[in-house]
Amino acid sequence: MLITLKNIKKTLGGTVLFEDLNFELKENEKIGLVGRNGSGKSTLFRLITKDESIDEGDLFIQKGLTIGYLRQIPSEWEGTGRSYLKSSFEKLLKMIREMNELEVAMQDSAKMESALYKYGQLQDRFAQGGGYEMEANIEKVSAGLGITELLDQSFEQLSGGEKTKLGLARILLEEPDVLLLDEPTNHLDLNAIEWLEQYLCNYSGAVCIISHDRVFLDHTISSIADLEEGEITKYSGGYSSFEQQKEEKLLAEFQEYKEQQKKIKKMKEAIRRLRQWASEASPPNPKLFKKAKSMERALEKMEKKEKPLIDPKKMNLSLEADGRSGTDVFVAENICKAFGGRQILNGINLHLRYKERVALVGGNGSGKSTLMGILLGHSYPDSGQIKGGRSMKIGYLPQDPLHGADPDMRMIDYFREHVIVTEGQARQILAHFMFYGYSVFHKIRQLSGGEQMRLKLAVFMNQGINILLLDEPTNHLDIESQEVLEEALNKFTGTVLGISHDRYFLNRCFTDTAYLIDGQLHRFHGTYNETQHKWKNIQHQVEQKGVSEKKSSKSKAENSEHPRDYEHLILRAEQKLERLKNEMEKADQQERRMDLESEKVRLEKELDELYGKWIST
Repeated sequence: MLITLKNIKKTLGGTVLFEDLNFELKENEKIGLVGRNGSGKSTLFRLITKDESIDEGDLFIQKGLTIGYLRQIPSEWEGTGRSYLKSSFEKLLKMIREMNELEVAMQDSAKMESALYKYGQLQDRFAQGGGYEMEANIEKVSAGLGITELLDQSFEQLSGGEKTKLGLARILLEEPDVLLLDEPTNHLDLNAIEWLEQYLCNYSGAVCIISHDRVFLDHTISSIADLEEGEITKYSGGYSSFEQQKEEKLLAEFQEYKEQQKKIKKMKEAIRRLRQWASEASPPNPKLFKKAKSMERALEKMEKKEKPLIDPKKMNLSLEADGRSGTDVFVAENICKAFGGRQILNGINLHLRYKERVALVGGNGSGKSTLMGILLGHSYPDSGQIKGGRSMKIGYLPQDPLHGADPDMRMIDYFREHVIVTEGQARQILAHFMFYGYSVFHKIRQLSGGEQMRLKLAVFMNQGINILLLDEPTNHLDIESQEVLEEALNKFTGTVLGISHDRYFLNRCFTDTAYLIDGQLHRFHGTYNETQHKWKNIQHQVEQKGVSEKKSSKSKAENSEHPRDYEHLILRAEQKLERLKNEMEKADQQERRMDLESEKVRLEKELDELYGKWIST
């Protein structure tokens, strides 16, 4: 057993999360940890990593076990994204520093023989430890997760989502014995999610994943740990299998509970009758009293079954279209938009009609939210035109649901600002969205992402809308709330345009799928599952076109170059390399040395290529 938690008790902020929790993680096991928001999933991870203390109980971790923990909030780092990833190879980086010192020592004839011997031994250990594949591994994982463009940017200047993706890449590069991943698919696009699924399926260590992505869980794990009411119940199989098993288990437990309640009722009636007969007898019958007392003792000793929670409290969401819009909802023609010299949208055409349900799918940075912002009039295209239909009542749910709201405003005040009701009515409505008692007076800044999303949905339900524009609506919702949203959307009789990377949601709620690739929109009738092969074919064609154009450009450049050009470039590269080595000797911060080492490797590779081209010309 790699990790064992036994009889764990944990109280957080006055709330008892775990009373007598038990959990085990075996070698090579792949587990999905599921449960409602606030049930204590992330806290359980922090207990394992000892970021939080256990109130009572025992934690056993196998000696020498390495644990990689992906936190929802990544740690800070001074340096570039590349140096952050390279820090996962600390042992190899230490060897590089030692080899650099030995290179200097070899210039001293008195130390040369000893330094040369040590250098050879160190170089062998470096090679066996994968030192020469270090850069290739960084490139491979970065490409898979779609973060290559972040490598040379300052870590401090990146967004929270970008830092989280780098944090995930770093943990994968460390290859620990156990991976603890807390919502790893947040901020990843579909290509990156599918790459991560394959990576985790082939991973040789144990994996425990907290995720609200049902398809991701089905594709990556072999068992489910269900955290409910402070206890964990394990089920074999993926998430779909777990749902079925849990339903069957609850129904069986409920049947057992009903049978026991019938038995208890009969026993109580028998005790009552025996006492009555004993009292009515003349003289009173002590044997009947004794028998009644014996049955009472048996009833007291009986292990009472608790009534299982068949239908736990859920968000009560009902979305009704307020009238109908015109037949043409949005007509976008030849929309172009560029940012910082990069063409994001390049001649987009979109015709959205009344009652259509269209999913907008594409990679991170492909322009999905930009296009939605243009449709809403939040920004303007560089060229092209947008026509909106008649009687449009739009409900827009952005990734940041309460964007622009005063963080010090109370939840109930925010709701009443958008929906004209009394305070009592507001509290009653908010209770349907699982906001009870004093929680309605919490400030916006105190709300979690899931709570913000539920509050925004509460506003939607009580506003007159007939068109829904949704940007990653399932991101912060637990699985039960996602199911409620999906059911409400499927009953909604208006028009829906949604952006999502949740495949279950895409397949359940949309009948058309539009893929945004390389600035172009490709729309197909059918769900994501039914149309994804067409998307992948177009992606492949775009990639092949890019490779061909790059080769053609490179060939033209090489044909026009003279050997003297290469001699000049080689001289400049050698001078740069010399300056870099001098700077490395003076660098006193580890992060700075790592950045310089990375640049040194790049320059040496560039120099080798230049020598090769110079010889060939």
